[in-house]
Amino acid sequence: MEVASLAQRVLEGERRALARAISLVEDGRARDAEILAALYPHTGNAHRVGVTGPPGCGKSTLVNALARTMRQRGLKLGIVAVDPTSPFTGGAILGDRIRMGDLVGDPGIFIRSMATRGSLGGLARATSGVIEVLDAAGFDVVIVETVGAGQSEVGIAQTVHTTIVIEVPGLGDDIQAIKAGILEVADVLVVNKADQPQAENTFRALRAMLDVGAPHSGAAGHHAPRAMLAGEDDGKGVEKLSDKGWKIPILKTIASEGQGVEALLDAVQAHRAYLVEGGRLAALARARVASELETLLREALLAELADSLGPQEIERTIDEVLARRLDPHSAVDGLVRLARRSRRGKGRRSRAGVQAQPAETD
Repeated sequence: MEVASLAQRVLEGERRALARAISLVEDGRARDAEILAALYPHTGNAHRVGVTGPPGCGKSTLVNALARTMRQRGLKLGIVAVDPTSPFTGGAILGDRIRMGDLVGDPGIFIRSMATRGSLGGLARATSGVIEVLDAAGFDVVIVETVGAGQSEVGIAQTVHTTIVIEVPGLGDDIQAIKAGILEVADVLVVNKADQPQAENTFRALRAMLDVGAPHSGAAGHHAPRAMLAGEDDGKGVEKLSDKGWKIPILKTIASEGQGVEALLDAVQAHRAYLVEGGRLAALARARVASELETLLREALLAELADSLGPQEIERTIDEVLARRLDPHSAVDGLVRLARRSRRGKGRRSRAGVQAQPAETD
């Protein structure tokens, strides 16, 4: 299938072409770069919403309820549900389509389940590319549901515009809920399963954490464009915007019954409005692109380094480190120097080959 034809069909909203394009991105082969290059000029319109939290907090149920509410407001949305890959079998259940069964068949919703395939931070390696494809396909909102990896699950903030962090009563003590890490990426905090007896304690613990001192712009580099704490509560769950910045709202929901979901969507849309004000959305996009370029550059340089050295040299270095004849830092320095010499040698041979070619005669 020609990439140009596939890209055009994606732009026209053909679901089969959309699924095919996402598969190319997930496979990570040469053609994934081609399809992303063809679609990239048409991206930048969708609002990207991340939903994260510990396992068992009800992420899929809340995403399901949030998607229904968005559809009632006339929004088209893509959903990327990331499931963990087993480190033993290499497989993944990809069960979110089962949990979101009532959304299947809605032409205004496209759901894609992805496996992490060993990636850390709660996201699959290809997640960013899949979001770009859905963005180009014309969806108003792209929701990314992460695997639920706990405190390390902060990669989502580098990928989306608005991060919803879900906490739930009964998963640990109050101190566990306010540990540094996952809460530092929150733009909206949600206490789900708010009908449980300990819900009010969880709510108060989160409120106390924000009152003492919310994460600031230097707490996480990927959140640098966002000023977290300011404004006054309007009494409706969504904090008022002010010239001082964004105050993180804490909302109570019972996702299984759809309670509190309207207020949650109001908070998401208020946060988007805040980002648009004063160019914050553009600054966030710039930070995201810088982070993505750094990641891709690191991968490309690592692949080039491995290609210059060859597997035998790498294996020999591993043996040297295991035998304690080399420490890891010295081993890396040696590999880098060897790769540089290898590239210089290839360059000299290439130039010599060009000079040795006989001149063409009539």
